[in-house]
Amino acid sequence: MDPEHHPTFNQCLVLATALKLLLIPSYRSTDFEVHRNWLAITHSLHPSQWYLEDTSEWTLDYPPFFAAFEWVLSQAAQYFDTGMLQVKNLNYASVETVYFQRLSVIATELILALSLRRFVNIQTNPQAKKGANIIALSLLLSPAFLIIDHIHFQYNGMMFGILIFSLCDALTDNLLRSGILFATLLCFKHIYLYIAPAYFAYLLRRYCLGKNLLDIQFFNCIKLGVSIVSIFSIAFGYFVAIGQIPQLLSRLFPFSRGLCHAYWAPNAWALYAFADRILIHIAPRLNLNIDSASLGSATRGLVGDTSFAVLPNIPPRVTFVLTLAVQLVCLVKVFLQPTPTRFIGAVTLCGFASFMFGWHVHEKAVLLPLVPFSLLALQDRRYLGAFRPLAIAGHISLFPLVFKAAEFPIKSAYTILWIMVFFMTFDTVVPVAKSQRIFLLDRFEIVYMTVGVPLILYTELFHFAIFGSRLEFLPLMFTSAYCALGILGSFLGFFVLYLTG
Repeated sequence: MDPEHHPTFNQCLVLATALKLLLIPSYRSTDFEVHRNWLAITHSLHPSQWYLEDTSEWTLDYPPFFAAFEWVLSQAAQYFDTGMLQVKNLNYASVETVYFQRLSVIATELILALSLRRFVNIQTNPQAKKGANIIALSLLLSPAFLIIDHIHFQYNGMMFGILIFSLCDALTDNLLRSGILFATLLCFKHIYLYIAPAYFAYLLRRYCLGKNLLDIQFFNCIKLGVSIVSIFSIAFGYFVAIGQIPQLLSRLFPFSRGLCHAYWAPNAWALYAFADRILIHIAPRLNLNIDSASLGSATRGLVGDTSFAVLPNIPPRVTFVLTLAVQLVCLVKVFLQPTPTRFIGAVTLCGFASFMFGWHVHEKAVLLPLVPFSLLALQDRRYLGAFRPLAIAGHISLFPLVFKAAEFPIKSAYTILWIMVFFMTFDTVVPVAKSQRIFLLDRFEIVYMTVGVPLILYTELFHFAIFGSRLEFLPLMFTSAYCALGILGSFLGFFVLYLTG
């Protein structure tokens, strides 16, 4: 992609939409039925029953604004097929239902497109605008959104669009609206609580305090406080009034789940679990004890039962302490140096910390660091060097979400094409810093990219040809461990740059 003659944003939007329309009949995960069931719950039942209904195992477990969003969608869905709005119709997937739900994702993703346009428009000089346009196109055409939202099925594009609008307001010092948008986002999906500490530290320092820390801006504090309390009151007030907050919170925070998700999210615990699998085979030589009851736990693909055979088990408090420790370091930095760019860096690192060290992390949560880091990637060649492994690993880690043979050429070819086009384009527009390269990170990136293609070929094609249905967890384990190394390298590289920059 020549940055001087790249396609326009609108042209890429039309192209992306056309591709997503072609993917309407493609593979659908259980999340498709999850959202179909939520349509039925919110349409057919009184709000007092939304968080009590459990006919389906896929109970409503998002905050009230998302429930209201499903209710709004259901008002249109009834003109497509009323069958999808019946709570008893489990696993209902008529042609009309499929088209409606797929089209609803495409339509609501326009919020992402509009937020990316705004990110480009707020840039103040031609070089920055050129870089922002490339980043906007890379996110608009991202394989991550294509795989998660338009094949697997979710509404991340819409919600990350709200986040980018909020970050754009922070970049332009419209801090009150930035905080309001983020509070609204939290009432749509509570996973964004992971990056809330960055918002708290930045808004406190930049909006509520003056240059002198004792110079409290009381009027700003009142405006921000009243706004946030009002948003949460609108979202949760009704459920407080009917005494359902304990029930609602039990749905939002199911702490009974285990350390690792069914497919290991590529984080520190994936590497920990991988090391445990290796130690099982060499433990007899090292005279290490093996917990025979745990031999299959980390590889059975079950939720809530992760335990380790050789290494110590990890309790939830350890994940909390590690996550908080990393976040506190970057929060101190943004509090002492409250610039908009440093704030987006803090959002990125809070997302990184929660993904790398959190409890029962889903692989889809890689978007939490990937999206905000994208907004910074072209500001410095060192940032770009740290970003590339995350972009590669983050996208490859999503491949197991779409495991049908028919989608293999789509996800593989599209992702490889995206990496080739945008990585080459990034190199042409990123400014050259005085400290242009970080030797270890630079070499790590080259080796990491080289290993990626044969790994994809093995896990997606050769493993089945060699082993058939045996050792079915092996490709997932290799993919998770490989991607975890890339994301860990990206995290460490950016963490060092953030603290020393």
